Amino acid sequence: MAKKDLSEVLQEWPHESGRFLVRLVETHDGRTVLQIRIDLGILQMEVVGRPDGMKIQGCDSSLEFQKQELDRYQAAQGSSRGFVISEEDCRALREEAAQYFHRYVAMFHIGRFEDVVRDTKRNLECIEFCRDFGTTDEDRLALEPFRPQVITMRTRAEAEIAVAGEQPGIAVKIINQGLEDLEDVLPPGHFENSNEVSLLRGMRDLLVPKLPSSQRAELEDRLQRALDAENYELAAILRDELRQMS
Repeated sequence: MAKKDLSEVLQEWPHESGRFLVRLVETHDGRTVLQIRIDLGILQMEVVGRPDGMKIQGCDSSLEFQKQELDRYQAAQGSSRGFVISEEDCRALREEAAQYFHRYVAMFHIGRFEDVVRDTKRNLECIEFCRDFGTTDEDRLALEPFRPQVITMRTRAEAEIAVAGEQPGIAVKIINQGLEDLEDVLPPGHFENSNEVSLLRGMRDLLVPKLPSSQRAELEDRLQRALDAENYELAAILRDELRQMS
Protein backbone atom coordinates (compact mmCIF):
# COMPACT_ATOMS: atom_id res chain seq x y z
CA MET A 1 0.00 0.00 0.00
CA ALA A 2 1.35 3.43 -0.94
CA LYS A 3 2.34 5.71 1.90
CA LYS A 4 -0.29 8.45 2.25
CA ASP A 5 0.61 10.09 5.57
CA LEU A 6 1.86 13.65 4.93
CA SER A 7 3.14 14.30 8.45
CA GLU A 8 6.84 14.18 7.51
CA VAL A 9 6.35 16.59 4.61
CA LEU A 10 4.44 19.04 6.76
CA GLN A 11 6.96 18.84 9.60
CA GLU A 12 9.81 19.49 7.17
CA TRP A 13 8.11 22.76 6.14
CA PRO A 14 6.22 24.02 9.21
CA HIS A 15 3.48 26.62 8.97
CA GLU A 16 4.34 30.04 10.39
CA SER A 17 1.41 32.17 11.46
CA GLY A 18 1.40 35.59 9.83
CA ARG A 19 3.86 34.62 7.08
CA PHE A 20 3.06 33.85 3.46
CA LEU A 21 5.28 30.86 2.67
CA VAL A 22 5.89 30.02 -0.98
CA ARG A 23 8.46 27.83 -2.69
CA LEU A 24 9.31 26.19 -6.01
CA VAL A 25 10.19 22.50 -5.89
CA GLU A 26 11.17 19.90 -8.45
CA THR A 27 9.04 16.77 -8.72
CA HIS A 28 10.31 13.21 -9.21
CA ASP A 29 9.64 13.50 -12.96
CA GLY A 30 11.61 16.74 -13.33
CA ARG A 31 8.69 19.22 -13.31
CA THR A 32 8.85 22.41 -11.30
CA VAL A 33 5.76 23.10 -9.19
CA LEU A 34 4.71 25.97 -6.95
CA GLN A 35 3.81 25.26 -3.33
CA ILE A 36 2.09 27.44 -0.75
CA ARG A 37 2.16 26.44 2.92
CA ILE A 38 -1.21 26.90 4.60
CA ASP A 39 -2.20 26.11 8.17
CA LEU A 40 -3.70 22.70 7.32
CA GLY A 41 -1.35 21.55 4.61
CA ILE A 42 0.38 22.49 1.36
CA LEU A 43 -1.29 23.86 -1.75
CA GLN A 44 0.53 22.75 -4.92
CA MET A 45 0.12 24.26 -8.37
CA GLU A 46 1.65 23.85 -11.81
CA VAL A 47 3.71 26.84 -12.94
CA VAL A 48 2.39 26.76 -16.53
CA GLY A 49 -1.03 25.97 -17.91
CA ARG A 50 -3.98 25.58 -15.61
CA PRO A 51 -2.77 25.67 -11.97
CA ASP A 52 -4.38 22.33 -11.06
CA GLY A 53 -2.83 20.69 -14.13
CA MET A 54 -6.15 19.61 -15.60
CA LYS A 55 -6.99 19.67 -19.29
CA ILE A 56 -10.43 20.85 -20.36
CA GLN A 57 -11.66 19.08 -23.50
CA GLY A 58 -8.03 18.77 -24.56
CA CYS A 59 -7.33 22.47 -23.93
CA ASP A 60 -5.04 24.03 -21.33
CA SER A 61 -7.96 25.75 -19.60
CA SER A 62 -11.70 26.35 -19.69
CA LEU A 63 -11.02 29.78 -21.14
CA GLU A 64 -8.97 28.33 -24.00
CA PHE A 65 -11.73 25.81 -24.69
CA GLN A 66 -14.39 28.54 -24.78
CA LYS A 67 -12.23 30.67 -27.08
CA GLN A 68 -11.91 27.66 -29.35
CA GLU A 69 -15.69 27.30 -29.36
CA LEU A 70 -16.03 30.98 -30.20
CA ASP A 71 -13.63 30.58 -33.12
CA ARG A 72 -15.73 27.68 -34.46
CA TYR A 73 -18.90 29.72 -34.09
CA GLN A 74 -17.40 32.72 -35.88
CA ALA A 75 -16.16 30.50 -38.70
CA ALA A 76 -19.66 29.07 -39.15
CA GLN A 77 -21.68 32.26 -38.61
CA GLY A 78 -19.32 34.90 -39.92
CA SER A 79 -19.34 36.84 -36.64
CA SER A 80 -19.58 36.39 -32.87
CA ARG A 81 -23.12 37.81 -32.79
CA GLY A 82 -25.39 35.42 -30.90
CA PHE A 83 -22.60 33.45 -29.22
CA VAL A 84 -23.23 32.87 -25.51
CA ILE A 85 -21.82 30.67 -22.78
CA SER A 86 -24.01 28.90 -20.24
CA GLU A 87 -24.30 29.71 -16.56
CA GLU A 88 -22.40 26.51 -15.80
CA ASP A 89 -19.60 27.49 -18.16
CA CYS A 90 -19.40 30.96 -16.59
CA ARG A 91 -19.17 29.40 -13.15
CA ALA A 92 -16.34 27.16 -14.39
CA LEU A 93 -14.51 30.22 -15.73
CA ARG A 94 -14.88 32.03 -12.40
CA GLU A 95 -13.59 29.05 -10.46
CA GLU A 96 -10.68 28.74 -12.86
CA ALA A 97 -9.87 32.45 -12.52
CA ALA A 98 -9.59 31.94 -8.75
CA GLN A 99 -6.88 29.33 -9.34
CA TYR A 100 -4.89 31.75 -11.47
CA PHE A 101 -5.36 34.45 -8.81
CA HIS A 102 -3.77 32.26 -6.13
CA ARG A 103 -0.89 31.46 -8.46
CA TYR A 104 -0.07 35.00 -9.54
CA VAL A 105 -0.17 36.29 -5.96
CA ALA A 106 2.31 33.57 -4.97
CA MET A 107 4.46 34.25 -8.03
CA PHE A 108 4.61 37.95 -7.15
CA HIS A 109 5.74 37.04 -3.65
CA ILE A 110 8.79 35.17 -4.96
CA GLY A 111 9.59 37.71 -7.68
CA ARG A 112 8.45 35.73 -10.73
CA PHE A 113 7.04 38.86 -12.32
CA GLU A 114 6.87 37.55 -15.90
CA ASP A 115 4.56 34.79 -14.65
CA VAL A 116 2.44 37.39 -12.84
CA VAL A 117 2.05 39.39 -16.05
CA ARG A 118 1.07 36.24 -17.94
CA ASP A 119 -1.59 35.19 -15.42
CA THR A 120 -3.04 38.65 -14.80
CA LYS A 121 -3.43 39.28 -18.52
CA ARG A 122 -5.13 35.90 -18.79
CA ASN A 123 -7.56 36.76 -15.98
CA LEU A 124 -8.37 40.13 -17.55
CA GLU A 125 -9.16 38.26 -20.75
CA CYS A 126 -11.42 35.92 -18.76
CA ILE A 127 -13.26 38.88 -17.19
CA GLU A 128 -13.89 40.35 -20.64
CA PHE A 129 -14.95 37.01 -22.11
CA CYS A 130 -17.60 36.54 -19.42
CA ARG A 131 -18.72 40.15 -19.83
CA ASP A 132 -19.11 39.80 -23.58
CA PHE A 133 -20.68 36.33 -23.78
CA GLY A 134 -22.34 35.53 -20.45
CA THR A 135 -26.01 34.55 -20.61
CA THR A 136 -27.23 36.54 -17.59
CA ASP A 137 -26.36 39.93 -16.13
CA GLU A 138 -25.02 38.14 -13.06
CA ASP A 139 -22.65 36.04 -15.16
CA ARG A 140 -21.54 39.03 -17.21
CA LEU A 141 -20.76 41.18 -14.17
CA ALA A 142 -19.66 38.68 -11.51
CA LEU A 143 -15.93 39.11 -12.18
CA GLU A 144 -15.99 42.88 -12.79
CA PRO A 145 -15.34 43.84 -9.11
CA PHE A 146 -12.00 42.02 -9.38
CA ARG A 147 -10.81 43.96 -12.43
CA PRO A 148 -9.08 46.80 -10.48
CA GLN A 149 -7.09 44.29 -8.43
CA VAL A 150 -5.97 42.39 -11.52
CA ILE A 151 -4.98 45.61 -13.31
CA THR A 152 -2.97 46.68 -10.27
CA MET A 153 -1.11 43.38 -9.98
CA ARG A 154 -0.32 43.39 -13.70
CA THR A 155 0.93 46.97 -13.48
CA ARG A 156 3.11 46.29 -10.43
CA ALA A 157 4.66 43.24 -12.06
CA GLU A 158 5.39 45.07 -15.33
CA ALA A 159 6.89 47.97 -13.39
CA GLU A 160 9.06 45.59 -11.34
CA ILE A 161 10.39 44.07 -14.56
CA ALA A 162 11.31 47.56 -15.80
CA VAL A 163 12.99 48.41 -12.48
CA ALA A 164 15.01 45.18 -12.63
CA GLY A 165 16.15 46.30 -16.07
CA GLU A 166 17.25 49.64 -14.60
CA GLN A 167 14.55 51.53 -16.51
CA PRO A 168 12.76 53.63 -13.86
CA GLY A 169 11.33 55.91 -16.54
CA ILE A 170 9.62 52.98 -18.25
CA ALA A 171 8.37 51.79 -14.85
CA VAL A 172 6.80 55.19 -14.15
CA LYS A 173 5.10 55.17 -17.56
CA ILE A 174 3.73 51.70 -16.86
CA ILE A 175 2.35 52.85 -13.51
CA ASN A 176 0.78 55.94 -15.07
CA GLN A 177 -0.92 53.76 -17.66
CA GLY A 178 -2.15 51.50 -14.87
CA LEU A 179 -3.60 54.50 -13.06
CA GLU A 180 -5.37 55.57 -16.25
CA ASP A 181 -6.75 52.04 -16.65
CA LEU A 182 -8.04 52.16 -13.08
CA GLU A 183 -9.69 55.51 -13.71
CA ASP A 184 -11.57 53.92 -16.62
CA VAL A 185 -12.96 51.01 -14.58
CA LEU A 186 -13.50 52.38 -11.07
CA PRO A 187 -16.97 53.79 -10.27
CA PRO A 188 -17.26 57.59 -10.38
CA GLY A 189 -15.93 59.16 -7.20
CA HIS A 190 -14.00 56.06 -6.09
CA PHE A 191 -10.67 56.78 -7.76
CA GLU A 192 -9.08 58.95 -5.07
CA ASN A 193 -10.11 56.61 -2.25
CA SER A 194 -9.10 53.40 -4.02
CA ASN A 195 -6.52 51.18 -2.30
CA GLU A 196 -5.24 50.13 -5.72
CA VAL A 197 -4.64 53.75 -6.72
CA SER A 198 -2.83 54.45 -3.44
CA LEU A 199 -0.63 51.40 -3.94
CA LEU A 200 0.42 52.39 -7.47
CA ARG A 201 0.99 56.02 -6.49
CA GLY A 202 3.18 54.91 -3.61
CA MET A 203 5.24 52.75 -5.93
CA ARG A 204 5.56 55.61 -8.39
CA ASP A 205 6.60 58.07 -5.67
CA LEU A 206 9.57 55.84 -4.89
CA LEU A 207 10.60 55.78 -8.54
CA VAL A 208 10.16 59.39 -9.67
CA PRO A 209 13.21 60.77 -7.81
CA LYS A 210 15.35 58.26 -9.74
CA LEU A 211 14.35 59.68 -13.13
CA PRO A 212 16.99 61.60 -15.11
CA SER A 213 16.38 65.34 -15.36
CA SER A 214 15.96 65.04 -19.13
CA GLN A 215 12.56 63.46 -18.53
CA ARG A 216 11.18 66.62 -16.90
CA ALA A 217 10.55 68.19 -20.31
CA GLU A 218 8.64 65.11 -21.41
CA LEU A 219 6.48 65.21 -18.28
CA GLU A 220 5.79 68.91 -18.74
CA ASP A 221 4.78 68.29 -22.35
CA ARG A 222 2.43 65.46 -21.31
CA LEU A 223 0.96 67.71 -18.62
CA GLN A 224 0.21 70.44 -21.14
CA ARG A 225 -1.38 67.97 -23.55
CA ALA A 226 -3.50 66.55 -20.71
CA LEU A 227 -4.69 70.06 -19.82
CA ASP A 228 -5.44 70.85 -23.46
CA ALA A 229 -7.54 67.68 -23.63
CA GLU A 230 -9.25 68.59 -20.32
CA ASN A 231 -8.02 65.31 -18.83
CA TYR A 232 -7.65 66.79 -15.36
CA GLU A 233 -7.18 63.49 -13.56
CA LEU A 234 -4.13 62.67 -15.68
CA ALA A 235 -2.92 66.24 -15.26
CA ALA A 236 -3.05 65.82 -11.48
CA ILE A 237 -1.03 62.60 -11.77
CA LEU A 238 1.62 64.33 -13.89
CA ARG A 239 1.80 67.31 -11.51
CA ASP A 240 2.47 64.87 -8.68
CA GLU A 241 5.36 63.40 -10.68
CA LEU A 242 6.87 66.81 -11.39
CA ARG A 243 6.55 67.73 -7.71
CA GLN A 244 8.39 64.55 -6.75
CA MET A 245 11.16 65.33 -9.19
CA SER A 246 11.59 68.75 -7.60
